[in-house]
Amino acid sequence: MRGSEFAELRAFSAVVDRSSFARAADHLGLSRSALSQTIRQLETRLGVRLLNRTTRSVSPTEAGRRLHARIAPMLRDMDEAVAEAMSTNARAAGTLRINAFSMAAERIIAPRLGRFGRAHPDVVLDIVVNDGLSDIAAEGFDAGIRVGGRLEKDVVAVRLTPDVKLMAVATPEYLARHGAPATPSDLARHACINFRFPGSGRIAGWEFMKDGKHIEFYGEGPVIANHQSLISAAAVAGLGILYTYSDDGIAEALQGGRLERVLEDWSPTVPGLYLYYANRRHMRPALRAFIDCLLDRDLPAAGAPAA
Repeated sequence: MRGSEFAELRAFSAVVDRSSFARAADHLGLSRSALSQTIRQLETRLGVRLLNRTTRSVSPTEAGRRLHARIAPMLRDMDEAVAEAMSTNARAAGTLRINAFSMAAERIIAPRLGRFGRAHPDVVLDIVVNDGLSDIAAEGFDAGIRVGGRLEKDVVAVRLTPDVKLMAVATPEYLARHGAPATPSDLARHACINFRFPGSGRIAGWEFMKDGKHIEFYGEGPVIANHQSLISAAAVAGLGILYTYSDDGIAEALQGGRLERVLEDWSPTVPGLYLYYANRRHMRPALRAFIDCLLDRDLPAAGAPAA
């Protein structure tokens, strides 16, 4: 196989993996026009159309699907072989793409950015903050960070935090006007602040548990948002009851008395945050270094001099 033919197949696989010419072009370091020309050359050479294109989407034809199913594993194996060869010098380098839950970005990544950057100056961290579910492999990410209960089964997961307890919160003023709910069914007469998952657009249900009884509640209210900071701000502003985990804004408001918890005996504990990545045999040195930093493995041992 000539080098140009290999490049065409890699370009085709990148488009199918990401369901997007734009994302594939960014991944390959090409312009969209150059990528489109490469795909046309491949289709002309093979004499078959491989992709269905519209102004809004791209998907493989049946011939494209069969071709991708055969070549994708081989391309991944070659990438892993190259990564394994490069990792022998144990130098972390290159761009590391991370898709992170907002709470993870604020609590775990942000406080460690300086330390990681100083220790690994040859690594570029490309971080996307997204509270929706993401297919990291299809979207070209090296790893993602999500709540444990929302992970796919075929990924490698590394626990970053202990389990977290959900909480229903509202301002004292709101509760004084409307009363505090004693059971989840009482929420039907309350204003509920809701979170909408990015991507799917689905509104998150409120899951309660007590004495083996499970209740999933969907309420209505004045605010629906797909970002944690907005729904936290709505709760602190007294617009209704919010059911969530404790971010920095919620924790400070609880400590300062601006928010109060309700339905504590109904609020379950859920899995904490996990970093997850595709189940491949060889891990990039940059990703290994990033995980070590998030877990504070790169800190000097007690009593040892700092680097």
